[in-house]
Amino acid sequence: MESLRGRAREPARARHRAVRRPAGIIPGMRFLLPALGVVLAVVGVVWTLQGAGLVGGSFMTGSRLWLVIGLLALVAGGWLLVRALRARAR
Repeated sequence: MESLRGRAREPARARHRAVRRPAGIIPGMRFLLPALGVVLAVVGVVWTLQGAGLVGGSFMTGSRLWLVIGLLALVAGGWLLVRALRARAR
């Protein structure tokens, strides 16, 4: 009962702002998660191309290991980007 009384004393703006924020979204993460998704996807593309032997000049060139790691990074970055954008749209 005490918590209800305390909440009733909060200003209307504070209650309204807390209700409007989507669940699970930290305010600073709104920009950070999509940026991390893009960076991870770009790095995944570079590693995939190096692993496939299309980009030379590195110890990763022509290595199947870096091809797989690049594909995993690309998928993870895309997933993170889509999830962050969907959470922002809510």
